[in-house]
Amino acid sequence: MKQILKYFPDLTQLQIEKYARLQELYFYWNEKINVISRKDIEHLYTRHVLHSLAIAKVINFKANTTILDVGTGGGFPGIPLAIMFENVNFLLIDSIRKKIKVVNEIKEALNLINVNTLAVRTDKINDKFDFVLGRAITNFPKFLNFVKNNIKKENNNDINNGIIYLKGGNFEDEISVYKKKITVFEISNFFENEFFETKKVIYYQK
Repeated sequence: MKQILKYFPDLTQLQIEKYARLQELYFYWNEKINVISRKDIEHLYTRHVLHSLAIAKVINFKANTTILDVGTGGGFPGIPLAIMFENVNFLLIDSIRKKIKVVNEIKEALNLINVNTLAVRTDKINDKFDFVLGRAITNFPKFLNFVKNNIKKENNNDINNGIIYLKGGNFEDEISVYKKKITVFEISNFFENEFFETKKVIYYQK
């Protein structure tokens, strides 16, 4: 939790309280329905919460922005971002119903009224959003193919609508064909922790 305050010192008291509760909630629900690996749950704030919030270092979403979080799993990156951006509307989806159950329980416990959820495959979503988020679900071209029709044309933020994808390792070959449409941000430039040395935020503008 100290890391969140270190890198985001301007949080409101309510936001701080909600981030602080994430550990208790995820430890409780992870015992019942495994959404985070046993070794990772001990590093919840670094490997899941702070990792998700790297997106907040790339863009400050404007009020009423609409966001689709695909393959959200236990609610990442959607839940941490929904706490950060209280006036932004999030739809978190995952094809595995029990994972969405955990997300719903956490959403209700924190009263995140800006979050909606669906247990559904991406191809069943016909709505359009300002941004589509994902976290290392598959290779980037495949992800782009899944969601390219879910992005609105009209831009309301400081950067154009598109995809914001969290990914680690070497993936230059995956994105080289997109050239000027892609910007890669090194998360290690935002956060000082060895976990982030190979982690990146990929921004693809529509």
